Amino acid sequence: MIKVHHLNDSRSQRVLWLLEELGLDYEVVRYERDAKTRLAPPELIAVHPLGKSPVIEDGAIKVAETGAVVEYLLDAHGRGRLRPPSGTEEARRFTYWLHYAEGSAMPPLLLKLVFGLLPRRAPALLKPLVNGIAAKAQSGFVDPQLRTHIGFWEDELGRSEWFAGDQFTAADIMMSFPVEAGADRAFDIATKPRLAAFLQRIHARPAYQRALERGGPYTYA
Repeated sequence: MIKVHHLNDSRSQRVLWLLEELGLDYEVVRYERDAKTRLAPPELIAVHPLGKSPVIEDGAIKVAETGAVVEYLLDAHGRGRLRPPSGTEEARRFTYWLHYAEGSAMPPLLLKLVFGLLPRRAPALLKPLVNGIAAKAQSGFVDPQLRTHIGFWEDELGRSEWFAGDQFTAADIMMSFPVEAGADRAFDIATKPRLAAFLQRIHARPAYQRALERGGPYTYA
């Protein structure tokens, strides 16, 4: 049985969702973030040197990093499901979005989170200074970057119902977290009808709902 080292409120929720879509048996090993720092517990370092989640174990095989885990599961257990046929335009789009989700989409969203938290965690005497620096970084760099990315997502969903084409794929599972996090902290979902429809479609999937039951609800703060 596949073992998933799952951290609450983390991107590892997507791995549970993929496993549910593939109909695979799996065991969830749960870890809780520190309530104050929001960091993963040190127990995860015993699983992987970086102490991050997700990590899966499939027998003697251990795989970390969400995109790598998704590719491994599709290669080892997918039987051609949730990915387009090789050599097609849809396959090229699939590969792009699979890697874009973490490589390009998440960094500005993470910066948005970090600069939002800094003023709250700064010492009282430094709060005005930290708040000014954080606000300047967000308005001058982070927010313009996010507007560009989010506009790109909205436009791409005008090409097809899903990110890689007309069929739901694991690329949509990978993109779910950036879109959900973006809707939570970076844009008004009412202004992006295609992204709103995308979220409605994925949230209605039975496998998505089953994964939430196994992993628990998650937030982005």
